[in-house]
Amino acid sequence: MNVDRTCLLCRLKMNPRQIFQQHLAPTSFAPIGIHITRAEGATLWDAEGKEYIDLIGGISVANMGHRHPKVVAAIREQSEAYLHVMVYGEVLQSPQLHYAEMLAKQLPPGLDCVYFTNSGAEAVEGAIKLARRLSGRPNILAAHKSYHGSTTGALALLGDEYWRQAFRPLMPGILHHEYNTQAFLNAIDRHTAAVIIETVQAEAGVREPTQEWMTALREKCNDTGTLLILDEIQCGFGRTGKLWGFQHFGIVPDVVLLGKALGGGLPLGAFISSQKNMAALAENPVLGHISTFGGNPLCCAAGKAAFEALLEENGTLAVSKKEALFHQYLQHPSIKNVRSKGLLIAMELENDQEVLATLHRALKLGVFSDWFLFAPNCIRIAPPLNISETEIQKACQVLKECLG
Repeated sequence: MNVDRTCLLCRLKMNPRQIFQQHLAPTSFAPIGIHITRAEGATLWDAEGKEYIDLIGGISVANMGHRHPKVVAAIREQSEAYLHVMVYGEVLQSPQLHYAEMLAKQLPPGLDCVYFTNSGAEAVEGAIKLARRLSGRPNILAAHKSYHGSTTGALALLGDEYWRQAFRPLMPGILHHEYNTQAFLNAIDRHTAAVIIETVQAEAGVREPTQEWMTALREKCNDTGTLLILDEIQCGFGRTGKLWGFQHFGIVPDVVLLGKALGGGLPLGAFISSQKNMAALAENPVLGHISTFGGNPLCCAAGKAAFEALLEENGTLAVSKKEALFHQYLQHPSIKNVRSKGLLIAMELENDQEVLATLHRALKLGVFSDWFLFAPNCIRIAPPLNISETEIQKACQVLKECLG
């Protein structure tokens, strides 16, 4: 076999950063850029063996920590049985069936039929189609400073023109109003197919609605025959201190959107509604929604194992206590505010320059964190739910040392 030795030598000399820069499509020209080689619990290690406390958990993905033993075991077991077999919904695949049943048992009545997707954004796309199929109405109402993903339909819902403007024209019929306001409620009428909002706005810097507003929202959707779709992609699976964010408000959505922690570290999303609603996607046309890899068996096995670990280890019970620890330790003249809903936390500083400088300094001292799209003056804190009290104290001390 002829081998181009010159080319081979060039590749051997090329370090991971060079490969990253030359062969991976960029999302920005200022990536974090550390070379992670291992992760366990709430700890990351880079190629030099440096250790980092992970305060973002893959953006709320690693709710039960990185490489939870149950998840690793489930992946290994499923990999020895089969991987991809057939497109979603055509053959019986045990990991899909058991995970869907488990989710339905942990959700209220009326949220008992699961459509698995590859990501949270794809769950949003499926929910958009479901809403328009069921209602025959043109309009969907979303909130300013909302984030629902970057695919075309989800981008139209996204609540900030800076992120939308370069990709117009977008999907028509999308209206935006301010979250948690009377104007938002007033905009819901009999032309509105659905309201799609985050139960707690994450990228806006952790903005929580009032109980009164959420109750009024549910009632207005009932009165106008509008589907209420709650995006729990970031705040689901115990992150807020309850299994589902909507449980804080005593309401039940018509559709719930899941992703991120759903796959236990592997790519998985879902939109969930009633059997009656979801049946609309199976006729006129048949295959009204279809996905090649949605509900991949390996991803479902991993997600189910992570969900089992969350329930068995009572992962939500300590969330409020750990939330209080962050408030206790994040006391500093440069910290303007700390907003939180469970372990979804925004640490507000003077401006975005101070945030970036603090994140850069913290990374050097072994704390890995990030910022918010619509609140760049805030540091994002969304660690694994099983982060230890010692790790919380140490991470907060490092953040404070990096301020000013």
